[in-house]
Parts: sequence; C-alpha cells; structure tokens
Amino acid sequence: MSYTEAMLASIAKVDASRSARMSSAFRRMTPEERETLRRRWETFRNLPPERQADLRGQLERWKAMPPSQREEIARTWKRFRQLPPDERRQVLGLLSRYREMSPERQAQVRRAFRQLVDASPEVRQRYLDNLGRWRQMTPAQREQMRDLWRQRRQKP
Repeated sequence: MSYTEAMLASIAKVDASRSARMSSAFRRMTPEERETLRRRWETFRNLPPERQADLRGQLERWKAMPPSQREEIARTWKRFRQLPPDERRQVLGLLSRYREMSPERQAQVRRAFRQLVDASPEVRQRYLDNLGRWRQMTPAQREQMRDLWRQRRQKP
C-alpha cells in the first residue's frame, strides 16, 4: 500500500475499495492540493489522541447529517470565510464567549436569537438601533440600565 493509500485509510478508517477510490482522487489533485492535504495530515497526526478522536467524531456527525444541513453549513462557512479579517475576529470572539457560557445561558441566548430572527424588520431594526446605543454607553451607564431592568422585572 502506498503512503497515500495508508494515509487516507488511516484518516477515514475505510475499507480497501473506498481507500482505492480516495487514492485515485488524490492522484487527480493538483500538486498544491496534495501539499495542502499532506500538511493537514501531518497536523492531524501530531494532535493528541483525544483531539484526533474528537475530530473523528465530528466527521462522523458530519457524515450523519442530511445533505441539506451539510449544504447550509458549507454556505455559512463560505460566508464566514468571505468576511473581512476584523469581522471574522469579532465572530470568533463572540463564539468563544458563547462557549464559555453555562448551558442555561447558551439556551437563553439561542432563544433570544431565534426571537430576533423571527421578528419583523421593524423590530429587528429597533433592536440594532438600541444595540448601537448600548455600545456607546460607558460601563457605569450600562450598569445603571441593568439596575433599571432588574427593578422593572421585580415589580408585580
């Protein structure tokens, strides 16, 4: 078995016939594509076993998704990659903060986001306008607003 076949078979843990098809696809790649795949393979091989297992699990979840869901994810990823670098960093920062939230807080954020997506264009615009004002406030002003909201929620 060639290095290519061994590499592809070990990544996907596939049977020999599928490995042969993948090897054929590898031979049809441009030298640049082959080099990219080789670098990614080396990166994968150098990951801790737990991370490799995690990535294999993600691949299995991906393969189990309906094609329509995979296509939507691919479109979203493409749109993300087209963002300017500053906006990409912002999105990644938001994602990082989201991952640090408790599961309860994540559920709360998802519900609020769904409400925003389902809202009328006028309500969404009002939200975005308010968000702009919020971002212009000082931390002390924001805390005052939070106190007002807490008081309003506590009133019967």
